Amino acid sequence: MDFTEAYSDTCSTVGLAAREGNVKILRKLLKKGRCVDVADNRGWMPVHEAAYHNSVECLRMLIHADSSENYIKTKTFEGFCALHLAVSQGHWKIAQILLEAGADPNTTTLEETTPLFLAVENGQIDVLRLLLRHGASVNGSHSMCGWNSLHQASFQGNAEIIKLLLEKGANKECQDDFGITPLFVAAQYGKLESLSILISSGANVNCQALDKATPLFIAAQEGHLECVELLLSSGADPDLYCNEDNWQLPIHAAAQMGHAKILDLLIPLTNRVCDTGPDKVSPVYSAVFGGREECLEILLQNGYSPNAQTCLIFGFSSPMCMAFQKEIDSVSDDTLIFTLEFTNWKRLPPVVEKMLSARASNSSWVLQQHIASVPCLTHLCRLEIRSILKPEHLRSEGVIHQLPLPRSLQNYLLYEDVLKMNAVPELAANHDGEISEAT
Repeated sequence: MDFTEAYSDTCSTVGLAAREGNVKILRKLLKKGRCVDVADNRGWMPVHEAAYHNSVECLRMLIHADSSENYIKTKTFEGFCALHLAVSQGHWKIAQILLEAGADPNTTTLEETTPLFLAVENGQIDVLRLLLRHGASVNGSHSMCGWNSLHQASFQGNAEIIKLLLEKGANKECQDDFGITPLFVAAQYGKLESLSILISSGANVNCQALDKATPLFIAAQEGHLECVELLLSSGADPDLYCNEDNWQLPIHAAAQMGHAKILDLLIPLTNRVCDTGPDKVSPVYSAVFGGREECLEILLQNGYSPNAQTCLIFGFSSPMCMAFQKEIDSVSDDTLIFTLEFTNWKRLPPVVEKMLSARASNSSWVLQQHIASVPCLTHLCRLEIRSILKPEHLRSEGVIHQLPLPRSLQNYLLYEDVLKMNAVPELAANHDGEISEAT
């Protein structure tokens, strides 16, 4: 049975009269002694119907018919009492009647939602004032994840409600289950006025969530330029590490997400130790990882090194290696097939030639899976270098290793990457210096 849809055949006649606001019919039914506590398929009783549908006179009659406080406090199957329903619809008069009759302003639903939270969520400031006058608490958790009314008001950017909650003693440093404060919420969703009010009230601009993220980091990540400017002018620390490994900063977020104007703001304020320092990660990696050419250009123009430290976080020895890998991932199978078709396979070591020939003849071969680590640009360079060498040189590992190149590039010329990827046994030089398959 659906607890959210109202089935007409499950609603009592008293409940239907209250739903329709039919005072005349309801009075007749009550005189006949009809029950006021019969629930429908949702657990709704007539008092819930009257509260939700703003049937003021019907509500008064129902409360008079069953004057016990327990009646107005009864809950639906989802844990909503009449006050929750009235507040959710912004029915000020209904809420007043219920509160004066003894309704609890701090009662919660099954999801731990309070009437005050619903008033904030629906922007009902008059209802909110009414609840506060009757003792509703502005602090404590008002939802299952620990998100409370000040979080919600900050998320919605409702300046008037934020000010009212703060005036009534709302804790501006309250955290939800993830360690997120209202100021963090305002920064995350770009609510500049909310952010300004919270900062003016003394909220900590360098607060950190459980994952160590800061408001400045999240604003930089989401691209909220004005929020970043406000946070920086209010003392936000651009060098406060935003993860457990102590390497990620707001500058990394801006670079990865492509927010060039925010990156321009952060570069002169961020300590350059992140550029090449050990155990750190250069924002150059972040720009490459995000594929953000404009941000990469800005970083390089401002002196960030293209030869950054080895990055164990991303698993690359340099930003160039990461760039090559991203190039690989963007190459289609058709492009790789085209490259192989125009490659003189006789330039390849015999074992590699044999392996590729066999793979290419197999219609089920997923090319991208088997040679995805061959970047198209570097592969063409490799072919060009090998085309310059004489055929007898190509069969000698020693000649390749004599080239004035780093050992990694020498191995690349020998197709070591392709061999390893396809689990081909290691090559070894025989007594004539020629390459053969190792036994």
